[in-house]
Amino acid sequence: MQVPLLDLKSQYAKIEKDVLAAVSEVLSSQRCIGGPKVAEFEKKIAAVSDCKYAVGVSSGTDALLLSLMSLDVGYGDEVITTPFTFFATAGSIARVGAKPVFIDIDPLTYNIDASEIESAITKKTRAIIPVHLYGQVADMDSIMQIAQKYKLPVIEDAAQSISSAYKGKKAGSIGNAGCFSFFPSKNLGGIGDGGMVVTNDKDFYDRLVIMRNHGSNPKYYHDFIGGNFRLDPIQAAALIVKLPFLDQWSQARRCNAEYYNSKFAYTIVNTPYISNDCQSIYNQYVIRVPKRDELVKYLRQNQIGCEVYYPVPMHLQKCFENLGYKKGDFPQAEKAADEVLAIPIYPELTDEMKDYVVEKILSFFN
Repeated sequence: MQVPLLDLKSQYAKIEKDVLAAVSEVLSSQRCIGGPKVAEFEKKIAAVSDCKYAVGVSSGTDALLLSLMSLDVGYGDEVITTPFTFFATAGSIARVGAKPVFIDIDPLTYNIDASEIESAITKKTRAIIPVHLYGQVADMDSIMQIAQKYKLPVIEDAAQSISSAYKGKKAGSIGNAGCFSFFPSKNLGGIGDGGMVVTNDKDFYDRLVIMRNHGSNPKYYHDFIGGNFRLDPIQAAALIVKLPFLDQWSQARRCNAEYYNSKFAYTIVNTPYISNDCQSIYNQYVIRVPKRDELVKYLRQNQIGCEVYYPVPMHLQKCFENLGYKKGDFPQAEKAADEVLAIPIYPELTDEMKDYVVEKILSFFN
């Protein structure tokens, strides 16, 4: 049996006609930059996120970059974040000229350990970027208390967590801004790159709108240096078709997670820990096991898709050598990088496919 890590073809087959019609509508209108589809999608994502405003951008990476630029974060500044994340988090900080300051992770949730943030704050600290990893929101009450104490903005990297919740509050609605990605593999994935920044701050929203279009307001007049961060209306059109299915797809992932949890109970396989404060969307279902790399090889030999998110923490990446971190600085992140493994969790999995995955993982250890 073959069980891919993700099967987008089965999802697309059910909505193909509607997606093609929506894309065709954009092409027929020849409104290929901005336009009504982008505006409609922004309004819908703001509503889904319990936010007043949303700004469509070209990718989740650019959502982070735009947010930092709009806060005037730059050379000589420091931004506190986690070393256990996709590169875009730390990369965006470095791209504006600021210094990423890493904090170790909670070993259960893999999110930033909020208890260590305050000790890392200096006179140069300009922002905090928590990452809601794998679909679960970080400990935002603790993070916001620290941020408010030191008057620091919080940018939620919610690229993997659209519509997930923390104490009833939606991801992206708690900090000053929330950043989403519509990379095709996400719970709400486009047909290419796309992203969104959500906020409840009108002044910040106005700045984001200007900055995503080269800092121009009005056209050809530039008080700021922005960038070309616009969301493509073809992406917006396709995502509008997909959005009504988001809750259904995320619930199916939660059901698949419960299925796995029951099958792996009382075994050597450590299943995801979800805080009672959170509702996860399981962008990934990440187990923790010994002999992880050997298991990866075994699963792939048996045609089961799997992936390591992430094998090298940011503080050990070659491009960040200049920051002066070394192995051992963030032991929880380093240990997680050696042990975590994502297995198939997408909504279209059958019980037979899930049982095959479970059987092969347990047979490897037995």
